[in-house]
Amino acid sequence: MTELNALLACPRCDKTPLEPTGERLHCKACKVDFPSVGGIPWMFAEPQATLGEWRGRLQFALQQLGHEIAGLERELKSDDMTSLARRRVDRYKKCVDSHRRKLQKLLRPLEVQSMQGSFESYLALRTRLPTDQGLNTYYSNIHRDWAWGDEENQASLKQVQAVLHDHAELGNVLVLGAGAGRLAYDIHRTMACAATVAMDFNPLLMMVARAVTQGEKLSLYEFPIAPRALEDDAVLRKLAAPEVVGDGFHLVLGDALRPPFPEMSFDTVVTPWLIDIITEDLPVLAARINRLLKPDGRWVNFGSLAFSSPQKARHYSPEEVKAIVAESGFSDPYVSQATIPYMCSPASRHGRQERVFTFSAYKERDASRPERHKALPDWIVTGNDPVPLSPSFRQQAMTTQIYSFIMSLIDGRRSIKDMAVVLESQKLMTKEEAEPAIRSFLTKMYDDSQRQAGF
Repeated sequence: MTELNALLACPRCDKTPLEPTGERLHCKACKVDFPSVGGIPWMFAEPQATLGEWRGRLQFALQQLGHEIAGLERELKSDDMTSLARRRVDRYKKCVDSHRRKLQKLLRPLEVQSMQGSFESYLALRTRLPTDQGLNTYYSNIHRDWAWGDEENQASLKQVQAVLHDHAELGNVLVLGAGAGRLAYDIHRTMACAATVAMDFNPLLMMVARAVTQGEKLSLYEFPIAPRALEDDAVLRKLAAPEVVGDGFHLVLGDALRPPFPEMSFDTVVTPWLIDIITEDLPVLAARINRLLKPDGRWVNFGSLAFSSPQKARHYSPEEVKAIVAESGFSDPYVSQATIPYMCSPASRHGRQERVFTFSAYKERDASRPERHKALPDWIVTGNDPVPLSPSFRQQAMTTQIYSFIMSLIDGRRSIKDMAVVLESQKLMTKEEAEPAIRSFLTKMYDDSQRQAGF
């Protein structure tokens, strides 16, 4: 831990060093303790709030599994089921129940912590977890990394090696968005690294990475979307690393947009499948990575270029990515592109070939220090500024009003045709327009209720 402490800084104020106090790290400037969860430093800018939120997501995930089990039990009570289907559903139910217990055991360190998050300080720091990311968002990555074999993992490592010089010394390496840790593990084990820090924000992925890289054997179920055979809908996988990772390999839980590291602390920063899914614009992220690197340090990126920003201008082409990197204090990137297998489970009919874009670039000059990442604007944080009436807000407000009005018409007596007459009388739309609109809305409501009933 001492070696890792030298590479950590407070994600709130950037001060270093942090003071070890038992299993926690303490920032004297902020007077904040950063706990250890399952032996992994919990380095979020607002540690109590993020821990509370992850605990809530854990509870929600377990509740969903409980609902799914209940739905399967209801199915099994039906007489309208073939013997083969009954056998399959009964087996699947038992697997889901076992999966829930395994998750509870693996994530026990999250529940042990009794801290309650301060929502106000969470807002004030403008940090938050992505709302679309849960414990299971990248669950299949666990099996890809540690159970399916080496084909995809070796293909990924080969792409990183393709943009590095032979016998390159990587020094202190940071892998941002390390997921379940396999690429970071392979880099540390096969290349010349002084130390490797693998960081991700998802505790499930990091706890699996910690266990297997230290030589533990885990078993977790895989649930393929399109099973190849009857018993492939729930496959108990044995998770294991080829060998114990050895010294100098560290795991950190934190936010890539508020990285808990001092400036100029790494010789190499690797971003696998990160730059196109992160919420921050690429030029700003590139500047953050620049500041983490020592002079002549190296940025290695690996993944696709399917940017998720709602703004079309931020869906950068390969040519634009290269230009942005060069304009952010780096040398012209050296690029390798190849088609490799992606998420090809041996138990699933799904899986694809992905054209990956890998580059390496050296830091030639310091980039301007970007502002600390703020996930929320002032009008949400302080509550003092006017809420902007943007076109999207205006449209959403009108849509919500119409949906609320339609919901108020549901009384157990009115038909869709009756409700359409009411909308016409309120001059919201003609009866001919209202009827298909109401039907579409109620269809979505019905589908949502069916999905919830079958958790």
